[in-house]
Amino acid sequence: MKEVYLLWYEYHKTLPKTHRYTLGQKIDNLFTDAIEAITAASFLTKCEKLPYIKRATQKIDTLKVFLLILWETKSLDNKKYIVLSTKIDEIGKMLGGWNGQLIKQNSPNK
Repeated sequence: MKEVYLLWYEYHKTLPKTHRYTLGQKIDNLFTDAIEAITAASFLTKCEKLPYIKRATQKIDTLKVFLLILWETKSLDNKKYIVLSTKIDEIGKMLGGWNGQLIKQNSPNK
């Protein structure tokens, strides 16, 4: 997640001013919120992790929509959008796997 954020940081600087301080800032905040949630989850016990993983997943999903808007408004070029969205999709899959594993481990049937 940190790697993708550093990539975003470079892209954020190149956004048109009309989006840099509005949608760009929202995206930046979503990135940092997701990083905080993932970091917090990594230090918690198995039964405490789930809400943080769900919060990170929600932030990532919102991030995808906002990046799509940047791309559709041509504020983010194709190459940058593809690089970011591919990496963010991968993170989403990892969070989904972590979420599924936690649900299985915390289920009363175990």
